[in-house]
Amino acid sequence: MPRESGRRIRGRPQIGHEGNGRLRTALYMVTRSATRDTPASKAFYERLRAAGKSVKVARCAAARKLLHQAWAPGSKQCRFDPDQQQQHKALPRLAA
Repeated sequence: MPRESGRRIRGRPQIGHEGNGRLRTALYMVTRSATRDTPASKAFYERLRAAGKSVKVARCAAARKLLHQAWAPGSKQCRFDPDQQQQHKALPRLAA
């Protein structure tokens, strides 16, 4: 969230503090573990760090990615496949 008033921008943008703080904290802590132990999350995190992103920015991006991975199976009614890359075709549906 940028700090701006009219046409002025003061300082660097910061991570927003809207929403559920306990959920945000829990997701951040899960991300710390995932970027250390999970190969896919670790590779994503290290790629962002190599690109010059700060630790906090890279962790927040990894947290957002984990959140999307957790949300997708429930919203799309499909099984989670950790080896699957982004796929732009129709996903198989689970039996109801």
